[in-house]
Amino acid sequence: MIRLLATSAGTPRVIGTLHGEPVRSSIGKAPVAEPRVFVGRTNIAGDAQADLAVHGGPDKAIYVYPSDNWPWWEREHAVACRPNSFGENLTVEGANETAIRIGDRFRWGEALLEVSQPRGPCYKLGMALRADVPRLMTLSARAGWYCRVLEEGQAPTIGMLEHIPASDAPSVRDAFLAAYHPHVPKALVDAVWAAPALAENWKSAVAKRREPAR
Repeated sequence: MIRLLATSAGTPRVIGTLHGEPVRSSIGKAPVAEPRVFVGRTNIAGDAQADLAVHGGPDKAIYVYPSDNWPWWEREHAVACRPNSFGENLTVEGANETAIRIGDRFRWGEALLEVSQPRGPCYKLGMALRADVPRLMTLSARAGWYCRVLEEGQAPTIGMLEHIPASDAPSVRDAFLAAYHPHVPKALVDAVWAAPALAENWKSAVAKRREPAR
C-alpha cells in the first residue's frame, strides 16, 4: 500500500513570459478541499492542461510525484517541497521511480490507474520553481510518473492506494534513463521499448535510442 498525501488540481494561468509572450501553465495546482474527487479518463475533476500537445491526454491523465524524493531536493539543492511542488496531481509516500514499474496499477477508490511513462521535465517547471530544476530532475531521474485511467470513478483525496505491481517490467527510472541518458546499455533500452504498457510517445523517444549511430 502507498499513502496518498494530497490530491491537487488546477487550471491554466500565466506564470511568466518567454520571448515577450505570456506562458500559461497549470503547474500551480492546489489541494482538492473535498474528501472525494471524480477521476475521469483524461483528468481529475477541476484539473486542466494549458498545452495539450505536450501535456494531458489519456496516457498522461494523472501525474504522480513521490514525497520520498523531497529530502534529496531539500538537502542537496535547497528546493522547498510540499504537496504539488512539482505540479503533480497525486503526492504519494512509500514509493519512488525505482520501486514503481511501467504497467504497475493503483486501485484508488473506484478508479484504477496504470503507470504509462515517466514525466519529461520542461522549461515551465523551471519558471515555476527555479531555473535549474528541470536539469536537476533530468540528471537525477527523479521525475515522477504519469498514469492512464483504466476505470473511472470517485476516489478519496487522501488515504491509501493499493499497489498492484507489473511483473518483469522496467522501472520508471529505467524508462527515464532509456530516453534521456547517454551510454545506457542496449539491453535496457530494448526492454523499456518492449514494455507493453509504455505510452506511445515515450516508446517513440526510446525507439530513437535503438537506432544505430551514423
